[in-house]
Amino acid sequence: MGSAASASAVSASTLAAPSASTASALPTSASAETESKIAAATSAANAWLALVDSEKYAESWSAAASLFKSAVSEASWGRAVASARTPLGRLLSRRVGSARLETSLPGAPDGQYVVIRFATRFEHKAAAIETITPMREPDGAWKVSGYFIR
Repeated sequence: MGSAASASAVSASTLAAPSASTASALPTSASAETESKIAAATSAANAWLALVDSEKYAESWSAAASLFKSAVSEASWGRAVASARTPLGRLLSRRVGSARLETSLPGAPDGQYVVIRFATRFEHKAAAIETITPMREPDGAWKVSGYFIR
C-alpha cells in the first residue's frame, strides 16, 4: 500500500526507484565529494520536509525543483500532499535510512540527484518510508524533485 504525493505518481515512483550507484568503489577524494553532495541534498530535503510537516504546502511547492514545479501545479500539489499526509497524523520521528547519489534516473533528465529514503513514524502509521529526491539545480542549489510515501 503506497501513497504518492509528488509532481505526478509516475515521476514519484520513477524517481524513487533508480539503479544503485557504488560510491564505495570510488577513490577517497571522490567519496568525500559524494558525501558532501549527499549531506547538502539531505539538508535541503530536511528543510523541505519541515515545510510539508508544517502543512505549508504552497511554500513547499515554491521551494521545490523546477522539474517538480513544471510537472504539477501548486494547487494540484497541495491537494495531493494533503491527501497523502493528513491521514498519517503528526510526525513522530524521521531518520535517514539510505542516501545515494545518482546521475541518471528513469523518466528524468540526466543531472545530479540524491535518492534519500527516510524511515518515518507518524501518529497513525508506525513504519512509513518516505523517498525524497533532491536534484542539483543549474544554480548549484539542491531542491526536491520527487516525494513518495509508502
